[in-house]
Amino acid sequence: MTLEDKIKATAKDAEGRLQAAAGEITGNDQMQAEGEAKQIQANLMDAAGTVKDKVQQAAASVADAIDGLTGKSS
Repeated sequence: MTLEDKIKATAKDAEGRLQAAAGEITGNDQMQAEGEAKQIQANLMDAAGTVKDKVQQAAASVADAIDGLTGKSS
């Protein structure tokens, strides 16, 4: 996950928390729900970044293993 992606996810989470809190304070259920949805979206963005990182690590490990078997060096 790039730094830019982390910043976007963190900003989306903060936006959602503020919106949910404002909705709760004002009694606006729709605003609160939208804020909570933004928090979920931020969590999904973070999870997607984690999966992407793990796939890249696995691909690098496979490439290293193949290089080891063939005697090549990356």
